[in-house]
Amino acid sequence: MTVGILVVSHSAAIATGTVELARQMAADVPLVAAGGTEDGGIGTSFEAITEGIGALSSADAVVVLCDLGSAYLTTDTALDFLDEADRARVHVSQAPLVEGTVAAAVAAQTGGDVDAVLAAAASAAASAEDVSSASRPSGDRPGGATPVDDGGPVPETVASATVELVNESGLHARPAAEFVKAAAKHEARVRVNGVDAKSLLAIMALALPQGATVTIEADGPDAQDAVDTLVALVRSGFGE
Repeated sequence: MTVGILVVSHSAAIATGTVELARQMAADVPLVAAGGTEDGGIGTSFEAITEGIGALSSADAVVVLCDLGSAYLTTDTALDFLDEADRARVHVSQAPLVEGTVAAAVAAQTGGDVDAVLAAAASAAASAEDVSSASRPSGDRPGGATPVDDGGPVPETVASATVELVNESGLHARPAAEFVKAAAKHEARVRVNGVDAKSLLAIMALALPQGATVTIEADGPDAQDAVDTLVALVRSGFGE
């Protein structure tokens, strides 16, 4: 399934910038910006939103993210004018615009269906405290995190490795997206410094710089392969 993403903002610059940012991490995902009014002012445009949905007509589904309340109202109006089949393809997310778009784009890049993309966007709505509680530095590791114990049974297949970040930007933005995409290809449950390795926002919240120690742990049927793949990716410097 191909999921396209429409970014609706009162500002053309914000909509375009958000799309440009997401494309750095999800180059294959169709993304369209619908920002500002027809005359270049601040506001939202029924025509721009309608044209944006049309520009994503080749996608199996469209996820729309908006910045402010009236953007949702204009989007709802545009949806009312679509025929039933086109309307069924469009899903409006309540996620924060920038964080939600980035998370949704990465989920779409990894092959997620519309439900997975919407769930990824929704994960961006977690409060900063919710994210930081799983990624607060332990004091024992540079950029480390307090491991999260979900209390579940210990799996039979467990693998782990520790590696140092060598790329200049560390585990931020594009490298973090590459890490998530690689982790998502495996069935195993994977963690990096105690947080979910398949969650872009959780990994970016770690703010791991060059030289930080990264501990990768996995459990599940392909745990060792997942760890080996991610270690190789880190050691490669993410191609930077």
